[in-house]
Amino acid sequence: MSLKPKKVDFDEIWKRLRCVLEKVITLQKVERAEWNTSFSDVYMLCVAQPEPLADRLYSEAKHFLEVHVREMLTQKVLAEHDAANANNTNNSRPDLLERYYTTWMVYSQGSKFVNQLFIYLNQQHIKKQKITDSESFYGSLSNDAAEQMEIGELALDIWRINMLEHLALELVRHILEGIAADRASNGALDSHRVEVIHGVIHSFVEVQEYKKTGSLKLYQDLFEGPMLEASGAYYTNEANKLLQRCSVSQYMQEVIKILEYESRRAQKFLHESSLLKLRKQCEEKFINDRLGFIYSECRDMVSDERRQDLRNMYIVLKPIPDNLKSELIQTFLEHIKNEGLETVFALKGENIHIAFVENMLKVHHKYQELIADVFENDSLFLSALDKACASVINRRPSERQPCRSAEYVAKYCDTLLKKSKTCEAEIDQKLTNNITIFKYIEDKDVYQKFYSRLLAKRLIHEQSQSMDAEEGMINRLKQACGYEFTNKLHRMFTDISVSTDLNNKFNNHLKDHDIDLGINLSIKVLQAGAWPLGSTQVIPFAVPQEFEKSIKMFEDYYHNLFSGRKLTWLHHMCHGELKLSHVKKSYIVTMQTYQMAIILLFETCDTLSCREIQNTLQLNDDTFQKHMQPMIESKLLNASSENLSGDTRIELNLDYTNKRTKFKISSALQKETPQEVEHTINSVDEDRKLFLQAAIVRIMKARKVLKHNALIQEVLSLSKVSFTPNIAMIKKCVESLIDKQYIERTANSGDEYSYMA
Repeated sequence: MSLKPKKVDFDEIWKRLRCVLEKVITLQKVERAEWNTSFSDVYMLCVAQPEPLADRLYSEAKHFLEVHVREMLTQKVLAEHDAANANNTNNSRPDLLERYYTTWMVYSQGSKFVNQLFIYLNQQHIKKQKITDSESFYGSLSNDAAEQMEIGELALDIWRINMLEHLALELVRHILEGIAADRASNGALDSHRVEVIHGVIHSFVEVQEYKKTGSLKLYQDLFEGPMLEASGAYYTNEANKLLQRCSVSQYMQEVIKILEYESRRAQKFLHESSLLKLRKQCEEKFINDRLGFIYSECRDMVSDERRQDLRNMYIVLKPIPDNLKSELIQTFLEHIKNEGLETVFALKGENIHIAFVENMLKVHHKYQELIADVFENDSLFLSALDKACASVINRRPSERQPCRSAEYVAKYCDTLLKKSKTCEAEIDQKLTNNITIFKYIEDKDVYQKFYSRLLAKRLIHEQSQSMDAEEGMINRLKQACGYEFTNKLHRMFTDISVSTDLNNKFNNHLKDHDIDLGINLSIKVLQAGAWPLGSTQVIPFAVPQEFEKSIKMFEDYYHNLFSGRKLTWLHHMCHGELKLSHVKKSYIVTMQTYQMAIILLFETCDTLSCREIQNTLQLNDDTFQKHMQPMIESKLLNASSENLSGDTRIELNLDYTNKRTKFKISSALQKETPQEVEHTINSVDEDRKLFLQAAIVRIMKARKVLKHNALIQEVLSLSKVSFTPNIAMIKKCVESLIDKQYIERTANSGDEYSYMA
């Protein structure tokens, strides 16, 4: 067959084409030869001479489809209904959906084959004439051109006009009745009926699926709106029924079931674009509109920690906006806070720091586990846990009393890191847990002060369980607060390491020069700026002659190594071992330097007065009392009277006995006094003032001119890592800097400052 354009008889060819179209649109069998010939007929009409007959072919095809759809409406969809009406007075039309669905399935499939048959017309004639979006928007083409569409699209549009517009209201009514029947039967509707309803609903989408924009408009206007309205009314009615017969716990269980059923029902019937809308409608009627009832038992559920009820409440409230969940979150926060305060409020005794940290860890772990189990680790509830723990940990007993949490946490670390029988793995785990509490502390600078003082004592008196554990803890603090926070702690470690090396070199020096000191000596050289040793004021002390040679030798050796450095001996922080041989059995006693000096005075005599001891050693009354009392209590020395005065006679106990041959005499200096705690807190206040003044100067130097409130905010931002200063302290620092002429108030405004270069 020749494909060359030629003159053709349209009526003759259309007659053949029409017969094929009638078979194709109704899904009847078409022979292969007949099908192929039809393609050729479409082509010949489109390229006919002297004028192409494509437009006429398009018009005839359109007319054919319109007639066909109208016939299906009257003969197939409505015919049985008319017959039924004659014998049925209630106009129920039970089979309308099924007739429509059956007709639609045949037509939609047939229209696809018709579209394939007219593929040449679509591609070569219609697509070339299709208008662009801009042309459609500005209306630059005629209406005739705007009506041109591919045959498959045309078939669907004809169905919409000639079928749907006639049946829309009835179809939607029957669909809603079918969905209502499915609800009434708890999802047990016949599967074929489900398929029919699903097919009818999706026909509203498929009939305009070819559109690039607004393809769902018909579906939304025709069905989705009425469906959501009917569903909303159903949900409201069901919610009212549940409220009359259910407790809050039962109501939430029923709502969860209904939400699940409705989700399945939506997937079973509706287009995917409606799933979320129906879900929101369900949540609105069952949850948002009933929040007062749901929250009525919220406080009891939280206080009793009824996990299943709380889990159900979370599932129910999860989809709603965060601001509507605030009551549950706030109630949960208050509950944690109250339990936390109960666990730490009445703590007393020497081990209060251990009880404080471990009780808070129990509370934190308990509710962290509850949040994971009940609230799926929701960030809002984790944030509530953080706020509650921070509130408890940073709570001040009263306005005048400082918060002691930082002190307790530092002392808890000290307890763990001191020598004990606890295994390292357990210590490491406890230190890791301890960081959880540390992160909630606002006054981290207070913690740093206490921790550094306690670390200094451990390092100087060699009380650390493990240097690895010490370094591990410092690294955790560094990770939490930055390098600046742990800078001095690292320097303390460096001093200990350097001192160990220095002692080895000094001992080698003594061996090389064949010098015997008569005693074993270990010296720690500490940087004054790195170690929190309190007052470095030297306590008057006449060094015993047994120590003089050793001290002189080390000083000479050190000054030869480092010229220009000054050594200050802190005898009150020294200790040593002394062997007692004046009794039947030898004892090795660890004691403070001053105590050793007192005992050594009895080398040549058995009794001395307190005045003689003080004058010989040049000790002041306070130091003498603190060091003499422990030796009398240990019965190494006997006193003639309980109150030590200048005339009190001190006698060496020649009958001393002890089950242990090696023991230690503790000194009051090693025990922390309330005065030391107060001094530490006061030093923190002074450091804070200096920090704030430096921060203000740094900010003003960069900004040059700044408003008062803006300056306050920037200072708060800079200091929040270490502590949260009160506004009054910042204002005092500003006034102090004005007096020192670092900054000044601007002439134009009383609440604006400028930097003075």
